[in-house]
Amino acid sequence: MWRTMQTLVSGVCVATLSVSAFAANEPAAKSHKAGAKAEKNEAKGESVAETEIRKALEQIIDTPGAIQSVHKTSYGNFYEGVLANGDIVYIDPTGAFLISGSLIDIKARKNVTSARLNELQRIDFSDLPLANAIKQVRGNGKRMLVTFEDPNCSYCKKLAKDMISLKDTTIYTFMIPILAPDSADKSRAIWCASDRAKAWNDWMVDGKLPTTATCDNPIAKNADLAHKLRISGTPTMFLIDGNRLGGYMALAELDKAINDAGAAATAKK
Repeated sequence: MWRTMQTLVSGVCVATLSVSAFAANEPAAKSHKAGAKAEKNEAKGESVAETEIRKALEQIIDTPGAIQSVHKTSYGNFYEGVLANGDIVYIDPTGAFLISGSLIDIKARKNVTSARLNELQRIDFSDLPLANAIKQVRGNGKRMLVTFEDPNCSYCKKLAKDMISLKDTTIYTFMIPILAPDSADKSRAIWCASDRAKAWNDWMVDGKLPTTATCDNPIAKNADLAHKLRISGTPTMFLIDGNRLGGYMALAELDKAINDAGAAATAKK
């Protein structure tokens, strides 16, 4: 059971954990008028109980604008707090206890937090600058998958080996240097290679890094995009319907997710 739970909360190479960054005691934040806060909370559509939970949360996270929303969940009798940095925290009904981390539905064996984050962080697939990604075409390439990966990410390497067998999919990989000091150098070497897709797989699958080279590259832009999309771990993937997949997924599970996203995107047209 422990190994199963590990798979629900792992599968991602993490660069930062930043919930505590909001927990500083800032006197300036406490000087805001209660009336102004109440008006803002009412505008957010929060109930009286949710507003009280927000007040409790503000006792430890008092940076102005840090708390985006507070809502009662349909599970576990928790309240969900969505923070401006993209994190989710949970608060008990009394406002006395806070949980920071992944909430697991034991019966369903589902990472509730991960699923909720994916919902909140859905994107418009057409907005992605695909010219800044490494393109690989498997089979007829009719299906679409976008990945954000660091060349030093062990889970990304595992994913790369799996995706050799992925059928009929066009894969766009944005290299983002977030894990190690030499991640940027490796990303540039791969991008500047004569065959980027081959260089990527040579490194991620076979451990063979191309000769160091320099050229105009989008690595810095990719890092900025990752920051904008609140990506702090790799691999992070996006499907054609805009849904986000955080962390490594087994090939069969990933294949199904790609198919489901394609069907959902087609149904919307």
